[in-house]
Amino acid sequence: MTSNWMSSRWVQLLFVMAAFGLERAVARMLGSDLWPGAGAEAGLLLMWLTGHCDTMDGPVVLLAKQALEEKNVNLVLPWARPEDEDQIRHTFEHAQAVRGLGPQARTLADRHFLETLVRVHRAGEGAPYSGLKPAGLDLGPAVPAADRALQSGSAEALTRLLADAVTAGVQSRFKAALQKKTFEPNDVVAGRRYVDAYISYVHYVEKVWEAASVTASPSQCGGQHRSVAGPGEHHH
Repeated sequence: MTSNWMSSRWVQLLFVMAAFGLERAVARMLGSDLWPGAGAEAGLLLMWLTGHCDTMDGPVVLLAKQALEEKNVNLVLPWARPEDEDQIRHTFEHAQAVRGLGPQARTLADRHFLETLVRVHRAGEGAPYSGLKPAGLDLGPAVPAADRALQSGSAEALTRLLADAVTAGVQSRFKAALQKKTFEPNDVVAGRRYVDAYISYVHYVEKVWEAASVTASPSQCGGQHRSVAGPGEHHH
């Protein structure tokens, strides 16, 4: 009788939900919420990054859903570092085992796998993770243009978009610095205005060059540039 009770699908589902709840509690204690709740959803407005690897319609999540349906974890392993592969495989196998317990268990298992994969992927880039973000977010023109370029097989529209944006950015900062360049030596206030404009101008040019240089390290997936000043770099 006890074995029949334990084999009940509802009881199994309760155990699954309890396990996920425990994992979430432990994650909170460790300072990393692996399963964000309403508070994390409110934080969606605080968009630190412009990438879409953590959105529900981003490449990682879409591929993860395909992997779950096709029962093929290899589809998502390229998005994880080699040292994180075992964790992704374990989470994937756990999700596959739980998905057959019913619709609710399937939803929980899928969500847990998506959360884990995206979190691990972003950690591998050194990027912060604040939960999965909804589909349809306004990512600006650049990221969609980058995806369209891959789909069409041509980067012409993308490079034109970027070139126009960089040109406008340089010109506006250049003009601001040029207009403030001439000032009376004793006018400290005017001198500071020029210095502010000069710093904005030079830093913009410097960061554009770092991003555009073919010798630079690959950037993070929508992440912030992580570096300290090296030889030839300067901070004002």
